Amino acid sequence: MTFSVVARDPATGELGIAVSSCILAVGRAVPGARPGVGVVAVQARSRRGLGGSLLAGLEAGRQPAELVRAAAHAAEDVDRQIAVLDATGAVAADTGRGSFPVSGHLLGDQVGVQGNMLASAEVLPAMLRAWTAAPGDLADRLLAALTAGQDAGGDVRGRQSAALLVVSGEPAGEEDDGIRIDLRVDDSGDPVAQLRMLRNLHRAYDEGDYEHLALFAPEGARDLYAALAASRRGDRAAARAALEALRDRPGWSAWLAAMAGDRRLAAVSRLLG
Repeated sequence: MTFSVVARDPATGELGIAVSSCILAVGRAVPGARPGVGVVAVQARSRRGLGGSLLAGLEAGRQPAELVRAAAHAAEDVDRQIAVLDATGAVAADTGRGSFPVSGHLLGDQVGVQGNMLASAEVLPAMLRAWTAAPGDLADRLLAALTAGQDAGGDVRGRQSAALLVVSGEPAGEEDDGIRIDLRVDDSGDPVAQLRMLRNLHRAYDEGDYEHLALFAPEGARDLYAALAASRRGDRAAARAALEALRDRPGWSAWLAAMAGDRRLAAVSRLLG
C-alpha cells in the first residue's frame, strides 16, 4: 500500500524518511524518527505500536538487523513491512510473507527503499537509482527518490498522501528538539508533487527568500514579504505599495506597530525614509 525511503546524510548526520501511499494521512501511520537515534518505516499490515517499539530498541542500543529479525519472527507481524536505520547509517529491512504484492525492499549505503502493493517491480530500483544520483541535501535526495518511485508507478491503487520527516543526527535537547523538517500532504491528487512544493516553501522560509514567499505565502503575509523583497532590491516604489497594501488589511497595522523593532522592517523604513 506504500512506498518509502529511509536514509542518513553522511555529511551532516541527519536522518530522514519520505513516504507516499494511497491512504489518508500516511504521515501519521508509517514514518517514525528520533533525533540522534534513528528512523523507521512501518508499512503493510504492521501493528500501530511497532514503530515506537523499534525506535525504543534503537535508543536502547540494539542494532537495526537485530530489531528486524525479532519482528520477522513475531507471529503477530507476519503481514508487516519494516525498515530501520540508526544514527550511524546502519540499515535493515524485512518484507513479511503476508505483505501485498508487488512488494519488497532494497538496501544501499546508509539508505533503504521499500514498498508493497506497487504498480511494478521497477518502483524500488528507480528509487534507489534516484537517491544515488540526486544532488542536494538529505531532504532533496529523499524527495528525488520518492518522485522516481511515483514516476515508475508508485502505489498500484493510486495517489493520496505523502510525508517528509528529517531529524538531527544528534539527540534532542532543551534548546533544540532536533526536528529539521516535518511536512505532510494528507489528501491530494498528486501528493508527491505537493510535497515538493511544500519543501520549496520550507526552504524559502529557512533562507529568507522573500521573492519566493511573496508569491506563495498565505494572502496578507504575501504583502509583507513583497515589501521585504522590494527593500532587499532597493525598489522604493514597490516597497511602499506593498506596505500600504499591508496596512489596509484588518489587524495588520497593529501588528506592524508591535514589530517596529524588527530589523527586517527597519530596513524597509530606512529605504522609504
